[in-house]
Amino acid sequence: MGQKIKYFGQVGMLKANMVEEYVGLHADPWPDVVKMIQECNLTNYSIFLHGRMVFSYYEYTGDDYAADMKRMEEDPVTQQWWGHTHPCFEEYAFDQKSPYYHDMKQIFYVN
Repeated sequence: MGQKIKYFGQVGMLKANMVEEYVGLHADPWPDVVKMIQECNLTNYSIFLHGRMVFSYYEYTGDDYAADMKRMEEDPVTQQWWGHTHPCFEEYAFDQKSPYYHDMKQIFYVN
């Protein structure tokens, strides 16, 4: 039996004066950040922008999401990257776990 892919959609809100900064960072992402994303089993990662609203989509193909996310959180280069990207966001908190992005519930899928 094949590995089950998990699908993620997240939403966040950028500060009005930081949209260009955020877009610019993602126009030329740091290679070590991209490598860490891939090593943590995230694929088909896309970020979309509508006004100030950011929507991201990715697929997780690993076996232990929590461990992979912990590995990413502990990576020094990723922490530096987040030091540039997180200040671009308004605190758009639905809950206290994440003040920036919020997981959305998947309600439909066609392959």
